[in-house]
Amino acid sequence: MPKDGSSRRIAQGLSYGAGPRRKLDLYRPRHRGDAPLPVVVFFYGGAWNSGSRTHYGFAARALAALGYLVVVPDYRLLPEIEYPAFLEDCAAAVGWVSDNAASYGGDPERLVLAGHSAGAYNAACLALDPRWLAPTQRAAVVGVIGLSGPYDFYPFDGPISQRVFGQADNPRQTQPIHHVGADAAPKLLITGGGDDLVLPRNSVNLSAALERAGVHSRLRLYPRLGHAGTLLCLSLPLRWMAPVLKDCRAFLADVTNRGMGPGDPSAGEHRAATARQ
Repeated sequence: MPKDGSSRRIAQGLSYGAGPRRKLDLYRPRHRGDAPLPVVVFFYGGAWNSGSRTHYGFAARALAALGYLVVVPDYRLLPEIEYPAFLEDCAAAVGWVSDNAASYGGDPERLVLAGHSAGAYNAACLALDPRWLAPTQRAAVVGVIGLSGPYDFYPFDGPISQRVFGQADNPRQTQPIHHVGADAAPKLLITGGGDDLVLPRNSVNLSAALERAGVHSRLRLYPRLGHAGTLLCLSLPLRWMAPVLKDCRAFLADVTNRGMGPGDPSAGEHRAATARQ
């Protein structure tokens, strides 16, 4: 698939833990200034039983071209492991980013977690559920982007959810929506009206829960997109289908604030003004 020429992969197969599935790749713009870049950690989907970071360079290059250091980790999959081991791997990857991003020109104090499908679930869990990230790492997460993510699917009524989560000790606690609090980072939730794999109500329900908690949430529902469409719209040939990349660009610029720290009081005012637009 054609990739954005204004970004490139700068490192491949870096280990964040033991084993062949605990590796990650890094991407950033070809031309950048001296200031550290905000960091996007992108988790791919695949029903928690398939996927490889090598297949998602098109998405990483698209986001990196917007001016970010982008990290794409692999993580262990079923049947090698069970829930919640894949979340533990994703958390370990974020820990690696916190410790090492500065060496590659990134700002570890401005992290955005992103993902598609199962990867969007992983990103939302890490950001919302305090079990997974260390407090300092969680505090550094300034935003989350979820593409076609499952966030509210209990009781488990499908073969995938039953296989992955059916043996959990507390099934309700596997759901990102049950960990929404007032301290949650802002969310951009994008879904397709034609998605019959992960129903749009997942994004709708999570967005509503965030708004009730006073957390800024942007919900984008594109009627003509299916499950894969929200991801494929990041690619050069398919951006005409829906402005998903533009949505991401606006959200990333807002939450990373481009020189405005997450504790700056004007950051909240900027988010509120953007929400009214």
